[in-house]
Amino acid sequence: MQPMRHILLTGATGYIGRRLLLRLAGDPAVALRVLVRTRAKLPQLPDRVEVVEGSTFQLDALTAAVQGIDLAYYLIHSMGQGADFEEMDRVSAHNFVDACVAAGVRRIVYLGGLGRPESASPHLRSRMETGAILSSRPDRIQTIHFRAGVIIGSGSTSFEIIRHLVQKLPVMVTPRWVSTRTQPIGVNDVLAYLQAARYLTADGCFEVDIGGEAMTFGEMMLATGQAMGLRRWIIRVPVLTPKLSSYWLILFTPVPYRLAATLVEGLRSETVVTNDRSHQLFPGIQTEPFAQSVRTAIAEIEQRQVISRWSDSSGELREDPDAPLEQAVFQDRRSYDLNGTSTASVFRAVTAIGGEHGWFSYNILWRLRGLIDKLAGGYGLSRGRRDPEALRIGDSLDFWTVADLVPDHRLLLQAQMKLPGRAWLEFLLTDRALIQTAYYYPNGVWGRLYWYLVLPFHGLVFHKMGRSIIREGRRIEAAGACSRGGD
Repeated sequence: MQPMRHILLTGATGYIGRRLLLRLAGDPAVALRVLVRTRAKLPQLPDRVEVVEGSTFQLDALTAAVQGIDLAYYLIHSMGQGADFEEMDRVSAHNFVDACVAAGVRRIVYLGGLGRPESASPHLRSRMETGAILSSRPDRIQTIHFRAGVIIGSGSTSFEIIRHLVQKLPVMVTPRWVSTRTQPIGVNDVLAYLQAARYLTADGCFEVDIGGEAMTFGEMMLATGQAMGLRRWIIRVPVLTPKLSSYWLILFTPVPYRLAATLVEGLRSETVVTNDRSHQLFPGIQTEPFAQSVRTAIAEIEQRQVISRWSDSSGELREDPDAPLEQAVFQDRRSYDLNGTSTASVFRAVTAIGGEHGWFSYNILWRLRGLIDKLAGGYGLSRGRRDPEALRIGDSLDFWTVADLVPDHRLLLQAQMKLPGRAWLEFLLTDRALIQTAYYYPNGVWGRLYWYLVLPFHGLVFHKMGRSIIREGRRIEAAGACSRGGD
């Protein structure tokens, strides 16, 4: 049987989806189509890759996306989309399987999570229900439902939590859930299973549990410390409730409260393999040891090869056509003369903001705003950035998201901090000036009050930021000239 060639990939801008996208797009034997809500968030792809812009809630786009497809990857979930995420997951899965059946798609491949329904968190139960819905038409379509536990890879949620805790805390006072068993698996092994589903010749629907060696969360932290050359100690205490544990995580890791609470709830029950179908159906895949997965992840971070991060799909990019930026209720625009500095050098300085570089001005005020945001349930500044220098549309940048990026001309950041309104920060370069503009659409009276309260800080922070960016651009240009002179 020939491997399935015409493939549809959904969730292509998420953590797993982006990595699978690059593998499939690089395979000349694959006729790949991508269904994505925001085309601009995709990387540069070969011309043969077809893109359909839309979602599983837009039936016209979904119907067009599944036409002529042999195999469809379903890598979608509504985690972080609000209180109605379960209903959203349910509707999305029903729409998808119905569209696939109507179009004659032969196989659906889905990645869900390990666990038992009776002890699983609401988010994990929703993942399980999604798998059941996608598998509910065995007479018309085959579904391969992979179930994984903790995924270890550069930028994954679990690994970022473990890495930050291990780096920052020589002695960790931990709750009882660190003794819960799971079976972590490296992200490359997950991708290997997803790709191998193309070649499967067995008939019928299968639930396939995948995972490596069984270990507790505490053992994972200690093993991660060893792989990083750090000796760590764990003290378990019974008094840390799930709520306190969630606050403990947001103080030392990049995740916001809502995600931390979801993860803590999920870690209270075991997520271990319950069937042997991974060996039966995919005997050629041997999962790598946990320590090797950690070393691979660390190497990717150190070598700036992080392909995707947990936060890649954490917010939709939007410039509302009914509320364009130029019509924002409040605007704070400032212009800075380039004084002969090249736009390319200044733009390099602009795109270096955030993360470990800071914000060029009053970093203590930025950190204070980030702490307030964290305590309010937002992302704060600890989310950082994927790469210390390069940015792409859709990247998270502390408590912003890159909404638009035009090299040497424009960087538009969309606010993801907790605030009573919607905000953007734009850096626009002309031949002579850097134009820096804050746009804000307030929500009600509190939104307007918020703007007037922060406006004095704009005068301090933004003014110094603009001048510092020009100064950094001048330094970058001088360093480049010295380097060329040395050559």
